[in-house]
Amino acid sequence: MKDLENIPALMDEIGQAARKAAAILATAPAETKRRALEAAADAVWSRRKEIIEANAKDLDYGRDKGLSPAMMDRLMLDEARIKGICDGLRSVAAQADPVGAVLAEWDQPSGLHIRRVRTPLGVIGVIYESRPNVTADAGALCLKAGNAVILRGGSESFHSSSAIHACLVEGLRVAGLPEAAIQLVPTRDRAAVQAMLQAVEHIDVIVPRGGKGLVGLVQREARVPVFAHLEGIVHIYLDKAADPQKALDVVINAKTRRTGICGAAECLLIHRDVVDTIGQGIVRALLDLGVEVRGDETLQKIEGVVAATDEDWGKEYLDSILAARVVEDLDEALDYIRTHHSAHTDAILTEDDAAAARFFNELDSAILIRNASTQFADGGEFGMGAEIGIATGKMHARGPIGAEQLTSFKYLVEGDGAVRK
Repeated sequence: MKDLENIPALMDEIGQAARKAAAILATAPAETKRRALEAAADAVWSRRKEIIEANAKDLDYGRDKGLSPAMMDRLMLDEARIKGICDGLRSVAAQADPVGAVLAEWDQPSGLHIRRVRTPLGVIGVIYESRPNVTADAGALCLKAGNAVILRGGSESFHSSSAIHACLVEGLRVAGLPEAAIQLVPTRDRAAVQAMLQAVEHIDVIVPRGGKGLVGLVQREARVPVFAHLEGIVHIYLDKAADPQKALDVVINAKTRRTGICGAAECLLIHRDVVDTIGQGIVRALLDLGVEVRGDETLQKIEGVVAATDEDWGKEYLDSILAARVVEDLDEALDYIRTHHSAHTDAILTEDDAAAARFFNELDSAILIRNASTQFADGGEFGMGAEIGIATGKMHARGPIGAEQLTSFKYLVEGDGAVRK
């Protein structure tokens, strides 16, 4: 049994075990990894009652802690969401194995034959908050890419994550893979996070998934390389050439489907030419659905809209609140988004191909969308089966982090006695 009081020793033990497991996973057959994930999905479904009971303890903890309704929604698991976890595991299992894939291949005049092939990163540390499904997503994707993973879930999801982790371990056991391939830090002690951030001898990359506070902490204090997942300050620009019905459907879905996810819309920019038509109709619909709309002076003329403050521009609410303002044209919309977004996801609603092309070309967000809900900013919806997060940086991985993004590459060089002149 691990000593949960001695955090440095605990994390060193976990790190050493992960490193040994990573060496085995790097050459594990694709079929073996697939079998582990399918067995894990079977285990999650067969133990769904236990997982829901564990989740009930976390929900009680969250209520006592005073979590917002949006955060409670992130935390909650029911049978439908557990089925989604199972579907995600099976989807990742069914994907082509990225390890060993040849990315490029060529011959040199010197007689060398060179291949660039995908290879695992090694050991990945994932630090996340609230959402227990990340336990399954991260475990599955890391395993698929031949990596060992150390998972440190949020204190709110401690029981749910533990129950899901037990199912992943069962999958590893069925497939004959080392159980240390997917480890969950068995303590809420925050010292474990600090230990992971410093564990350069054990961990190759850290992936933080959570709020600004968590990501900021990781970026400030990590000695291990980080795949940054910053806030989802998501903008939707309603162009003068937008289709009224499409625009209404998309904005309502982008804001209200799930307010607590990083792809939820947080700010609506409305072209001045359609404020009194499409724009007003959308704002009224949002108000009718219980969304608090914080608007500029023009939009405050609509009954129910409250005055926005300077703090509302460039804010991630993760709640049933939306900032909204009028812009003169596409140029002003682009300038505003560049100033206030987090390079996560931004969308344009327009039937004007030229306006859409400018939006796509002139903004540098990880995900840009035209005429579709920003709630599609998700690895599963991109066909990746699942994701660990949306990387907003520009180094190595960007956008949804799936199995391929959890690999690096190496060069395999072959000759026939070639010597360099």
